[in-house]
Amino acid sequence: MGRLVAAYGPEGALGQVRQGRLDPCFVEEMTSGKSRPPDVERHLRAWRARLQGADPVADLDEGARLGARLIVPGDLEWPTQLDDLGPERPLALWLRGDADLRFSCLRSVAVVGSRAATPYGTHVSAEMGAGLAEAGWTVISGGAYGVDAAAHRGSLAGSAPTVAVLACGIDIVYPAANHALFAAVRGKGVIVSECPPGVRPTRPRFLIRNRVIAALSRGTVVVEAALRSGALNTATHAVALRRHLAAVPGPVTSENSAGCHRLIRRAEAVCVTSCRDVIELVGAIGDDLAPEPRGPVLPRDSLDDETRAVLESVPARSGAGPATIAVAAGVDIPTVLSRLGALAAAGYVERAGRGWRLRHIH
Repeated sequence: MGRLVAAYGPEGALGQVRQGRLDPCFVEEMTSGKSRPPDVERHLRAWRARLQGADPVADLDEGARLGARLIVPGDLEWPTQLDDLGPERPLALWLRGDADLRFSCLRSVAVVGSRAATPYGTHVSAEMGAGLAEAGWTVISGGAYGVDAAAHRGSLAGSAPTVAVLACGIDIVYPAANHALFAAVRGKGVIVSECPPGVRPTRPRFLIRNRVIAALSRGTVVVEAALRSGALNTATHAVALRRHLAAVPGPVTSENSAGCHRLIRRAEAVCVTSCRDVIELVGAIGDDLAPEPRGPVLPRDSLDDETRAVLESVPARSGAGPATIAVAAGVDIPTVLSRLGALAAAGYVERAGRGWRLRHIH
């Protein structure tokens, strides 16, 4: 259908479907020279069957009653990055919410993962969503249980909008337990769907909508995913679209993280452990660098090399004289005496019966 619309425009494509006959040139182009040509006639029969039950005027009226809007390619709110999908680009999108979709997706990250998320996955997703939103990045996800819901809730705590891409009509709350979450997303972000109002979710629609999640964002983060998780389907779309792909590592014993580990092992995804890592990956070069992680800074880290060598040569229990310490530290005795005085003043060492020892701080 995408190729048909691209070739003849929306009205021309609809006219051919109504007539029940596709342009022979188009059919020839779709079928010639291909090892597995599409069954164009079967598609045409399916489109005509669906056309019998279509009522676009009623759909638009219902959308208006819900406070929703319909956008198409070329509209000001249409995100142009969806054009990267080529013939798989959505023909139109239903939106429900206060945020502008195109503006919201200029700096955006998709956060996806398992519906049956572990407490670890839920915690990481919420932290990731909150950190991204606080840094001004929109979080895009699918509004499902588990990782999706946690990422949306975390994002709602920040200043940036959040985008939920559904596999059903914008008037359908699925899953039903996320009713309050969807209401919050509409108030601060926007809900998106290819389906008109009233359409129920099906398994294929979840996989179909994943391409939209991947295309809307600059990059996708898989927080937690089993080997057969639908989140890996989103990851596949991200790779095909040349978007950044990242994965969060989990316990090696967790089946829920096996998909993430496989992505990292195959070098298909970058390993990330914080929202700072994600922003560095998808952000502007030189502007969004994550700080290098460091261990805790200890007081002795500020000591110069000679003083640190003297300190390391002072015994912990029995005292040692300056000459013994000098040999162990590899410095002369005057240097040891001066350094010991400074270390004693700083509380690192103390005099003992037989020389100097480390001071035990309780």
